[in-house]
Amino acid sequence: MPDDEPRLVGSDRVLAVLAELARHPDGIGLDEMARRVASPKPTVHRALASLRRAGFAAKHTHGRYVLGDEFLRMAFAHHEARPDHVRALPILTALCQRYGETVHYATLDGPAVVYRAKLDPPVGAVRLTSVVGGRNPAHCTAVGKVLLADALRTEQDVREWAGDHPLARPTERSIGTVEELHAALVRVRERGYGLDDQENEPGVNCLAVPVYLNSPTAPSGAISISGLAYRTPLHKLIDDLPAIRAIVAGQEPPATVPSRS
Repeated sequence: MPDDEPRLVGSDRVLAVLAELARHPDGIGLDEMARRVASPKPTVHRALASLRRAGFAAKHTHGRYVLGDEFLRMAFAHHEARPDHVRALPILTALCQRYGETVHYATLDGPAVVYRAKLDPPVGAVRLTSVVGGRNPAHCTAVGKVLLADALRTEQDVREWAGDHPLARPTERSIGTVEELHAALVRVRERGYGLDDQENEPGVNCLAVPVYLNSPTAPSGAISISGLAYRTPLHKLIDDLPAIRAIVAGQEPPATVPSRS
């Protein structure tokens, strides 16, 4: 602890010990902990004893302390309970900054997708019809195709999902039959991404990928990048797919962004 910082007292010291434990997944000894929080060993020992009684710290057989299982359980439970759209915002921000286009996070609700979050770039944004809380036909959107591809594995699944109602066709490019939709979903599963080639709004295309915020195997939703077809054509987004996937996975993407041409 820097010399110019005030000495820790009471609960502040306990919190400082807890924060220091989080920096040492392999454990930390009492002597080293006392040095790092600049407190006497008896005082640090009492703080650790309090944390152990609460289940927030544990002591290994070699005398090293780690975060306790109860603390980890609470942290993971809190993380899982956080609204996904809040957890998706850092991803949306990174994609919006990289491509200068509108980005969405959406979930599936029956025949429609629901937009849980939307982020526009500070300049040059195109006003799209999507709004947070708004809906669009799932089969006409890139996010919808990604989520339908996970949920509807066979043509019979698609047929039962569609029911007796004809598929809506917002534009002349929209999918209009169960057979077409099934074929499109097969392609999504093979590629790992979905496309909207001016199928929901004329002149606007999108690329979407699944996002796994709550489970490593079941997508919680899908994230898309939307832009004017002449300005950000689909082939440019497809060419940059490794970077998009890296950002969605919380990794550092390549620095180069495909030019808009």
